[in-house]
Amino acid sequence: MFVPILLAVTGLVYWLWNTVLVAVAPLRPVTYWQAMGLLVLSRILFGGMRFGRPGERPGWGGPPWREKWRSMTDEERESFKAEWRRRHHS
Repeated sequence: MFVPILLAVTGLVYWLWNTVLVAVAPLRPVTYWQAMGLLVLSRILFGGMRFGRPGERPGWGGPPWREKWRSMTDEERESFKAEWRRRHHS
């Protein structure tokens, strides 16, 4: 299942690069294999080498605030929400 998805996403990157970026920026078109290289490079630089959905990663429990939120009492949650609204909705 991985290979067909990789090929399809590479085709999407190839198409987007050559239709959008070439039209709006002074960039040269890329080949299909260069698009795959860009995809792999961006995965290495920005996404690490882990694959799969975040919940399936061993040792990954989600965002760091989630466990803190779960351990809060109802009163602490309401206090947090009120403070959040005060700071961000003024």
